[in-house]
Amino acid sequence: MSSLNDKLAAALSSREKRHIRRRLPVSTSTVLPSADFTSNDYLSLATSLTLRSAFQSALSVAPQILGSGGSRLLVPAPAHVALESRLERFFDAEKALLFNSGFDANVAFFSAIPQPGDVVLYDEHIHASVHDGMTASRVDSSSLIKFPHNSVAALKRSLRKLLHERDDLRDGKASAFVAVESLYSMDGTFAPLQEIVHCVEEMLPRGNGYVIVDEAHATGIYGPQGRGMVAALGLEGRVLARLHTFGKALAGSGAAILTTELIRDYLLNYARPLIYTTTLTYANVIAVECAFDMLENGSAGVLALHLLDLSRYFLELLRPHLQSAPPELLCLPDNLSVDSPQDPSNTSFPPPTPIIPLLTPHPHSLAAHLASLPRPLFTKAITWPTVPVGASRVRVCLHAGHTRDDVKKLVEGVVDWVQAWLVREREEARHWLNMAEVEGVGVWMESKL
Repeated sequence: MSSLNDKLAAALSSREKRHIRRRLPVSTSTVLPSADFTSNDYLSLATSLTLRSAFQSALSVAPQILGSGGSRLLVPAPAHVALESRLERFFDAEKALLFNSGFDANVAFFSAIPQPGDVVLYDEHIHASVHDGMTASRVDSSSLIKFPHNSVAALKRSLRKLLHERDDLRDGKASAFVAVESLYSMDGTFAPLQEIVHCVEEMLPRGNGYVIVDEAHATGIYGPQGRGMVAALGLEGRVLARLHTFGKALAGSGAAILTTELIRDYLLNYARPLIYTTTLTYANVIAVECAFDMLENGSAGVLALHLLDLSRYFLELLRPHLQSAPPELLCLPDNLSVDSPQDPSNTSFPPPTPIIPLLTPHPHSLAAHLASLPRPLFTKAITWPTVPVGASRVRVCLHAGHTRDDVKKLVEGVVDWVQAWLVREREEARHWLNMAEVEGVGVWMESKL
């Protein structure tokens, strides 16, 4: 094992030197909810006393609460079937199929559904789980085609090229799948879903073009009763599949794919992440049901409105300070850098986002500064390989449990870091200038001797 150990240790050492080695977060104290600006608990349901009480009440009367006992193909799991039926009604979908995670769901779909000879076009910022699914699929690697982030024009060019080269696509004998996320987790950007769907329908009029939308970070926040961006835009009948996860805004575990009955049955037969794993526990299913109660009764909607108001407020406070900060030190991405006046009651696209990247080449320093404040604020430094080289950032995730005062303290912490950094830079510049002057005097004196 010494050779293996040496290779593994060398790889980790290389990441350590480049400041990209991943470690588990460690804390010996309970983190106050208001100090958490890094998790995906957008609606703060993970700490909601209302959801906690409802969950405990449901557990007390549920016939089963512990392990499900096996794969969905081994056990009847009536609670799972009931949840799937509820999801079909709630999301206006033909069929729903539960998975243990959004990762499993994406791997299952993209490894099983695209057939030999098909093509998959995917946004360059698509989640790693889609990449793993595509890699495990029977689609030739040359038919896995990346297009620039949110560029409908580039997608159209790729489709036009494929149609020119391939008779089977033109004739409808092969399929083209387009994989996007409704809200991208690292950038806080929204896919132009209407334009993408229209592009696919226009370019592939024989109906062999299919859009798959990952709604993981939009579930519970956007659309009627938190149904996501597909529902917000009325596209339910024009996309092949939607992925909704329960572990982010809904404070649960697991995910569901909403799709056709045929694809659901195909996944039951060919999706290895579904077939060969023990399905969600009954407690997981009960927790999800309780979260959907909050979506349906409107209480989660109140939280979502507050969350989006905080997103606007954060940017309103931060933008004026960034005008005096060097953009090479700290800036917002282009989609957030300029204020676009928006009535809070207006549902125009794009809506506010709780995911706000603070772009900086020194993300670890900024995150460490925020964590060192008298009242620590926890954020996450994100670097390559999670994001592209040169796109390092501190990813801020706002939560409905935050107050305006919490957001104000976060902005103040960011501004303090910028000012301290600039002071250090000026002091270092003055030091080197003094050194240069001393060295210059020395050279002059030598010339006179």
